[in-house]
Formats: sequence, structure tokens, C-alpha cells
Amino acid sequence: MMIVRHENRVKGCVALAALVLALVAGFACAPAPVAERAAETVYPGASWERISEPASAGFSAEALDAIHPYVEGINTSAVMAVVGGRVLFEHGPVDSLSYLASVRKSILAMLYGNYVEDGTIDLELTLDDLGMDDVQGLLPVEKRARVLDLVTARSGVYHPASNAGDNLADAPPRGSQEPGTYYLYSNWDFNAAGAAFEQLTGRNIYDALETDLAVPLGFEDWDRSIHRKSGDDTRSRNLAYHMVLSTRDMARIGYVMERDGMWEDERILPDGWAERIVSIVTPSEEMNPEGLRGGEFGYGYMWWVWDGPAVPEGFEGAYSGRGAYGQFITVIPSVGMVVAHKTVPDAQTPWSDYMGILTRLVAAHCGADC
Repeated sequence: MMIVRHENRVKGCVALAALVLALVAGFACAPAPVAERAAETVYPGASWERISEPASAGFSAEALDAIHPYVEGINTSAVMAVVGGRVLFEHGPVDSLSYLASVRKSILAMLYGNYVEDGTIDLELTLDDLGMDDVQGLLPVEKRARVLDLVTARSGVYHPASNAGDNLADAPPRGSQEPGTYYLYSNWDFNAAGAAFEQLTGRNIYDALETDLAVPLGFEDWDRSIHRKSGDDTRSRNLAYHMVLSTRDMARIGYVMERDGMWEDERILPDGWAERIVSIVTPSEEMNPEGLRGGEFGYGYMWWVWDGPAVPEGFEGAYSGRGAYGQFITVIPSVGMVVAHKTVPDAQTPWSDYMGILTRLVAAHCGADC
């Protein structure tokens, strides 16, 4: 690990050396304590640095080692935990590419930021303003849904989606809900949010992903050529914009969120945008269908946010992108940690198994007692 001597410590050592030089020839400044050096925040360059001594970052090496057998016993393909910009825990081939499932939606929320900031995207525009319609036609009340309602899953549009994997089967009757008033996790909303993004920016989502995130964050395994939309266009004109990333590049996504959109000296997301999209729009008691109410999660701008009395200790303020089969990006502010998790879709890691990893990682934090 690189030794970093803080300027004020060096000055103090120089002054002390001047006082005792006659008594101790060759006095040299001691390096800053290990814990102090490890606390420095860094950013990955061509590859991630690793924390060689977990205690220096406030974590128990023994507790971290004990997580590996647990991961071996579930279907996880790869997982990486990052603290302060360095890898604290890693298991499996973190360079392997596979699709992110619904984590794509959380990344789209990030991409929206710069275009909202510069006025290219007006979140108050309605589907009617955009001239958006669909295979079965949209009702007049549905056309009043705003772009903001799409990205927060509150559109009130219950038209079939081009792909499965949502709660549309639990939707109330079409036209029964005023846009902006009723949350439902619907791929129609999310895919339409992608279509609106492309219409307003004039850019393909994957090109924006490349220029706005993959290149400035230095993705190690990015491949633009393998990205293409999918879905049944006889059900809906709006296709799913699936994304393919490695676990270690998912960790870069989480880390720029944890750093409030900053990457070294460059602002990747507008000031306050990362905080905005993981702030509660739909609290846990307003989630739908009703079985989701009072649970651990509320919803922001296509990010799941721990909310309500069911939040486990240590997960206050935490948030996650969640995808089918076991694709997750999680930020846990209480321990300054980013976790990226991947399960290749020939298997499945249930959320409860993934929480087993997260709770063990949080429990491994021992702070000054390490």
C-alpha cells in the first residue's frame, strides 16, 4: 500500500527534528498511522486498488474471510465490496460480462441528470406533449402523465409492456388512477422513460451510457457493440434497453453515486442529482400492490431506497439498484460501502441470500476497535 504523509504531519516532524537534531542524529519522520492512510478517499484508475489490511479501513479481516464460505453456498457469480475507493472484499470473476436486468433503470435515472440540468429534458412534459402513444392507444388521462411520473413509476398508465418482470398483473383498471398519484412497478413506465430520453436528447441510450458514464468512469470491460434493445413490439412500441456490464464496472457506478456524482475532480452527475434520485418519492406505506407496504423499501427515481420502521440496523440511508436473478448495486452510507453483485442468469440469487452478504459485510465493520 502506498504510504501517504499528510502535509501537516510532515511539517510537525520537521519542526521536531530541528529541536532534537543535536541529540538524535538522522531523525526521520514516522509515516502516518495505517488507519489514517487507509481513510483517504481514492478513485480507481485502470484497475481497482485493494485494501491489504482491512483493519486499516475499520473492518475485521476474520469476519470478511468468513463471508467467502457463505457466498460459496449460494448462487452468486461475483461480488465486490468497495470502501473509500478500494476493494475490501471480492469473490468470483468480477470481470465477467452479463446483463443487469432491472439495474438498467437505476442507471437510466443517472443518465437523465445532465440533460435535466441543462434543460434538454423537462421532467414536467407530458406524454401528450411528446406525442407518445402505443399499440393499444393511450387514454386521455394516461397522456397527462409526465416524464417525471415515468421515472418514479407513478404514471397511471397500465398499457402492456414489451417485456415481463414487473407488477402490471396487479395494476388497477386502466384510466382509474390520476398520473403522479399511484406507484406501481411497471416496465411500461421504465421503457417509456427510455423512449422519452432518446426523443428529447436525440441520443441512443447506449451511446449516452458510453460517453456519460463508461468513458469518464473508466469502465474496464465496456463493449458498446453488444448492446441492443429487446422486447415484443406487438405489445408495446417501447422496448427494453438492457445493459451488459461486469461486476467491477457496476462497482464504479455505485461509487460515483456514493461520491455524489464526483469522479476525482470531474463532476459526472449534476450537483445534488445523485441525492435526488435516491430520495423517497414513494414511501414504504404507499407502495403497491398492498403486500409491499410497510416493508423495507420505498422508491425514488428508479432506485429502491431503504425506508420505514423495517429498515435493519446499519442500512439507514442505503439504496439499491435491483435486477432479476441477482443483479444488484447497493450503497450503504453507514459504513461508506458500495457493493456490486452479479448472478449469471442460468441461476438465481434471491434477495434474502444477497441480504445475507450485505448484513455480514456491515457486521464486519469494527471501526476503531479493529
